Amino acid sequence: MSDDHCTRCGACCAAFRVDFHRSELASATAGGVPDGMTVPVTGALVRMRGTDEEPRCVALAGEIGVRAQCTIYSSRPSPCRDFAPYAALGIGEDGCGRARARHGLPPLQS
Repeated sequence: MSDDHCTRCGACCAAFRVDFHRSELASATAGGVPDGMTVPVTGALVRMRGTDEEPRCVALAGEIGVRAQCTIYSSRPSPCRDFAPYAALGIGEDGCGRARARHGLPPLQS
């Protein structure tokens, strides 16, 4: 498997907005996303900080494509859990390929 697969690449964490329901916040459920890492979008939705500005998620540490990791991986929100479900196996999909291309990285095998 490539050394830059899903849990090490970070391209998706610096390419897309991440909106999700407030019920996933730490203030609503044990093990949820830290409230301070989000901004309100609507009464029911929040967004990971940084995902609409640069974009680069506030929870991303390291250098994209070299060695990056999610600092809240075990409590990441549902859009992150659902994104590119086979990327950890080195198998990409369209969203993953677009994110990697934005950072000059080759697509994962399909």
